[in-house]
Amino acid sequence: MTLLYSALAMLAGYLIGSLSFAVIVSRVMGLADPRSYGSGNPGATNVLRSGSRPAAVLTLALDALKGYVPVLLVLIYGPRFGLGEGTAAFVGLAAFVGHLWPVFFRFQGGKGVATAAGVLMAINPALGLATLLSWALIAAFFRYSSLASIVAALFAPFYQMLIWGIEPSFVAIVAMSLLLVWRHEGNIRKLIAGKESRLGQKAADAMPVGQTARAAPSDKSHRQDKPHAPQRGHKKGHK
Repeated sequence: MTLLYSALAMLAGYLIGSLSFAVIVSRVMGLADPRSYGSGNPGATNVLRSGSRPAAVLTLALDALKGYVPVLLVLIYGPRFGLGEGTAAFVGLAAFVGHLWPVFFRFQGGKGVATAAGVLMAINPALGLATLLSWALIAAFFRYSSLASIVAALFAPFYQMLIWGIEPSFVAIVAMSLLLVWRHEGNIRKLIAGKESRLGQKAADAMPVGQTARAAPSDKSHRQDKPHAPQRGHKKGHK
């Protein structure tokens, strides 16, 4: 029965994680779908590019909560069903995977930074705070959310291993970190090329998804649009 309860808890975690709050909040607040501009990522950072800070903050909070709440519920109520900290961590991993591949949104999800932070805060608040501090320091100095997320994701398993040791949650933490870095593969290429968008850059400044830059109309095209002026000095032939 414990195995069944574990499977049900992980399924519930995945379904909760599949709620793409970037899309939901944008729809409720009358904003454009975050998958249609900027990086195309349905996450708080891209929602911020819409110019609506409240929408971005609300998205960030809800994405973090959908990682935090399932883990917390298992930690509180799981022991009576034989579920321990290891199961709670894997329920958090399931919520994280739900954010990456949401069943309610055609499996087109975000990168999971806020959800992963929520999971870590529920598993071990000190680990969550250490990871968030790493993110904040990198973001403050370099102004790249993607770079901060990658560094924080790489540091999280090492913090866990060096400070708290190899606990049952360690495997889930490593899996989340590797998936998060992998989801940032495109950002890594942009960072190397110097084309990555900085924090707070609005959608108007970032190229819409799939759109290429249009060349400005040339003078020739302007001349073609203008009606031809009558030629001066033209004389009729003599009969």
